[in-house]
Amino acid sequence: MYNSDFTVVIRTAADPAATLAAARKIVKELDPTLPPKTDTLAGVLAASLLTRRFNLILVGIFAASALVLAMVGIFGVMAYSVARRSREIGVRIALGATGGNVLRLVLRQALLTALAGVTAGLVGSLLLTRLVRSLLFEISPTDPLTFAGVALVSLAVAALAAYAPARRAASIDPLEALRSE
Repeated sequence: MYNSDFTVVIRTAADPAATLAAARKIVKELDPTLPPKTDTLAGVLAASLLTRRFNLILVGIFAASALVLAMVGIFGVMAYSVARRSREIGVRIALGATGGNVLRLVLRQALLTALAGVTAGLVGSLLLTRLVRSLLFEISPTDPLTFAGVALVSLAVAALAAYAPARRAASIDPLEALRSE
């Protein structure tokens, strides 16, 4: 008994499944003990990309989880900040600040903090591009469109997460805020 791999490639205009069945039948007639492994080109390509596809799905799940965690974290920090500053916000409203002014104040604080975080993240990712170069296909590790997209998505998530606490701050009753402390 000998062990050898033998590959035959068949190009056909007919139905690939019928061609594979005929090829299996011919191999079985030639040597009934030989177990042929047959597949279409699409199947071979799909099998070769299976590991990369799994890794891509896994990275996507982790990225989505990180985005949700960032949103929850920003929401929590902004809600805490608004609760701590309720007296100050109440004084501002009592002195004539409108709900829109307070909304802009809280959103500006959140976006400035998020902008600092995005800037630090962009600098860090530029420094670490050598580590991910082997994972990228037909894209530069310093692709400006990707960096801009990530920055914009991060800022949009920060604005969305800070909007509810900002709305709550804009609706603070000045008398209630001054009495509570």
